[in-house]
Amino acid sequence: MLCWAILEKKEEVEKESLHKKKPHRNWEELSRKLNPLQSCTHIPVDIKMKFLLVLVFLTTCAAETQDLSGKMFTFPVETNRAHVRLNTPKQDFNAVTVCHRSFTDLKRDHILFSLATPTHTNDFLIFWDNTNKEMEPHIKDKKVEYRGMDYKPNMWHSICTTWDSGSGLVQVWFDGQPSIRKFITSGASISGPVIIILGQEQDSHGGGFDARQCFVGMMSDVHMWDYTLSSCEIQNYVDDRNYTPGNVLNWKALDFQIIDKVLIENKIAVCY
Repeated sequence: MLCWAILEKKEEVEKESLHKKKPHRNWEELSRKLNPLQSCTHIPVDIKMKFLLVLVFLTTCAAETQDLSGKMFTFPVETNRAHVRLNTPKQDFNAVTVCHRSFTDLKRDHILFSLATPTHTNDFLIFWDNTNKEMEPHIKDKKVEYRGMDYKPNMWHSICTTWDSGSGLVQVWFDGQPSIRKFITSGASISGPVIIILGQEQDSHGGGFDARQCFVGMMSDVHMWDYTLSSCEIQNYVDDRNYTPGNVLNWKALDFQIIDKVLIENKIAVCY
């Protein structure tokens, strides 16, 4: 009932503005009209807060599904806020493959992909440790390290990471070159609710961001599958030719939400 009352108030204010043919300039009055909770002294404070949070949520940039073929996300500033949240209805994973392409000039540690659950903030995470020059996959808060990858700045890199809960093996494909398989953890699946974020590392479920670990640069062609891709399928992704789009996250039909300073731009092409 209260939600409907708020919506009715909103419509009333909008009609009043249209009738006067000018926008409301008294923002204090507008806020009071749109927020009947202020005058409802009989409503407990905790109930008020819950409804106010709902109102804030409704004003946040809404999630949308888009075909981002030929596009990229640009993360232009070092911050502990700007990120992209990727949405999927699938919440349980016995196996995972994540592929993406990234471009950065960072010379510090930074996140590349972060999937968190309430149980494990690093349930599936891909992290570059610049101090030790290591690509670090994390599964269920455990990690393995891969060295010897030519992670050069200011150029596009294709990175695919696979993990299977049955064998417990993880593998990283860097620009088409496979790493050795390493054991990380087995037996238990990744179980939601999952929050998937680009641009920030989650030190808590959906938050706990640190600007010193954020990603600055461009990212494109993010796909996620609920199975381990074969070597041929991964090579097709690297070469960008006739690969099967992700069945969990699909760059060509991506459900996402941008928070703060992240841009969608045409992907930078190499011209000859």
